Amino acid sequence: MNNSMRNKSYYSLRMTSYTKSTVFFIVLALGLNGFGQNFSRLDTLRGSITPERAWWDLTYYDLKVAIDPATQTISGENTIHYTVLASQDKLQFDLQAPLVIEEVSQNGKRLKYTSEGPAHFVTLPKKAKKGSQQTITVRYSGEPKKAVNAPWDGGFSWRMDENNNPFAATSCQGLGASVWWPNKDHMYDEVDSMRIALTVPKDLVGVANGRLVDKKVAQEKATYTWMISNPINNYCVNANLGNYVQFGEVYKGEKGKLDLDYYVLPEILEKAKKQFEQVPKMLDAFEHWFGPYPFYEDSFKLVEVPYLGMEHQSSVTYGNQYRYGYLGRDLSGSGWGLKFDFIIIHEAGHEWFANNITYKDIADMWVHEGFTAYSESLYLDYHFGTKAASEYVIGTRKLIRNDRPIIGSYNVNHKGSGDMYFKGSNMLHTLRQLVEDDELWRALLRGLNEQFYHQTVTTKQIEDYMSKKTKKNLEAFFNQYLRTAQIPTLEHKIENGKFVFRYVDVVEDFDMPLRFFTDGEPVWIFPSSEWNSIALPGPNLEIDPNFYVNTVQL
Repeated sequence: MNNSMRNKSYYSLRMTSYTKSTVFFIVLALGLNGFGQNFSRLDTLRGSITPERAWWDLTYYDLKVAIDPATQTISGENTIHYTVLASQDKLQFDLQAPLVIEEVSQNGKRLKYTSEGPAHFVTLPKKAKKGSQQTITVRYSGEPKKAVNAPWDGGFSWRMDENNNPFAATSCQGLGASVWWPNKDHMYDEVDSMRIALTVPKDLVGVANGRLVDKKVAQEKATYTWMISNPINNYCVNANLGNYVQFGEVYKGEKGKLDLDYYVLPEILEKAKKQFEQVPKMLDAFEHWFGPYPFYEDSFKLVEVPYLGMEHQSSVTYGNQYRYGYLGRDLSGSGWGLKFDFIIIHEAGHEWFANNITYKDIADMWVHEGFTAYSESLYLDYHFGTKAASEYVIGTRKLIRNDRPIIGSYNVNHKGSGDMYFKGSNMLHTLRQLVEDDELWRALLRGLNEQFYHQTVTTKQIEDYMSKKTKKNLEAFFNQYLRTAQIPTLEHKIENGKFVFRYVDVVEDFDMPLRFFTDGEPVWIFPSSEWNSIALPGPNLEIDPNFYVNTVQL
């Protein structure tokens, strides 16, 4: 970016960026990403649990990063602590170009390594004993990749605010945290805890995850040290710097007092104080539906950034222009989407589904996005009622393309269709109808966050848990909505005074019941792929729109 562009008004840049982001979000939601992808060895090295990853278990990261906004470069080191699970002498860590490795060392001795793209293979001096605790330190520097369209195309977002102060932030889901710091860049192994020290120009503030434990000023630099005491996945680690001011409050939640801290630019402070009144309301709703906020020890933060926002654990980033809806738009078209700030509700919802319960493989990204898109309607349910929630989630169906399955390809860092957002939420909304017991449904959602507390999971684990708790065999249900691009279609007709029906475009054994209404009275039918019939229950027979199915009258 040239100097004339860098010195433009932050808000001018932000409006341009958001216009593009809005278009990209709709493209993502319609599932137009990832068609016909061919996978390479580098995809496998990024997306699989390689032998060089499998033998060691992450325990702690000690990350130190100096950020120079004037040159848009960074430098630092990460000391990686791990437990030896099996005696091996070759270890893989990841760091993406154009960043450069300065040195890899263990116990003060420099180590040799080879590289294959962003994967780097360290030869250790000897095989360590199983169960022993070890460390390696990676020093690095360079100009990190610039985010073209954060948060979907990740890296560093560099801007100047309207007072010509540097304003920057990281985002890296999918692309990988190794785009800005060296780490074990696979989701299956979360570090148990972490320290992040950000060194920035002394007139700026460096904000990361967890709690601020130290600030030191030396000459023209300030170092902010943050401590994360809970497990965290790599892409949720973030670094933000700006001319921030801080304000906060204390939320009295299910586990006691939760510190809420907000970091915003000073010119927007009063507007932020008003907009962030939604945070306690969000916590009221989500603690009701999902259980206690999963990271009380690390507090909750909203941090203003120069892009739309992201679910960084305990450091949720915000850039929705302090507007209701998605940049002022209601994605559902129902009117209910303008009752809340989309980024506050959606990205904070990820604290439960993404940060507490985390996919092992990005192919199962629907676990993050389907449940969290559904959380938007549950927020409405809590504050405005079930009718509002239903109208909202049903309204998002217009953005579903059913282009391909919402589960991606495993072991190659490949996510499924962008339909994982709205198709995922409509699948869950449909399942709520089948449960027919909102207290059981709430217990199921809370139970997920208890059963898989601070864990990485597979789709099968989620499916099995939900089948067990609902006492329903949901295998065909999930196969239909997760693993095909087809929506169940009910063909029906009236013949000889009977209502005749069957499913088409369904997987084997799909037999989901459906609820109809006749003059306001509910009538359940039990279709399968074979023709079936019941006595015509009455006039004005209408299917319950809460079920995500197609209907064709013959």
